[in-house]
Amino acid sequence: MNINQLIEIVKNKLNKNISCESIEIEDKTFLHKSHNLNDKNKFHIKLIITSAYLKEKNKIQSTKEIYKILKHELKNNIHSIQILIN
Repeated sequence: MNINQLIEIVKNKLNKNISCESIEIEDKTFLHKSHNLNDKNKFHIKLIITSAYLKEKNKIQSTKEIYKILKHELKNNIHSIQILIN
């Protein structure tokens, strides 16, 4: 899988499961290039989600919901994830 495929999968899963006004995903993989355990098949992404639904929840609840939705990708394709909720 490449980063573009991952971004598409993440966007589709989040849009399907959470009411979002917008979702932006940035590739931040370059931040891990020099790490000893860097895996070229795993990516670092930054999610910027605008969602009144998630904004109503506290940060822990919102994060847990996102992690549950992206469980497979977190296990197999995502090395690191940043989440910003607007």
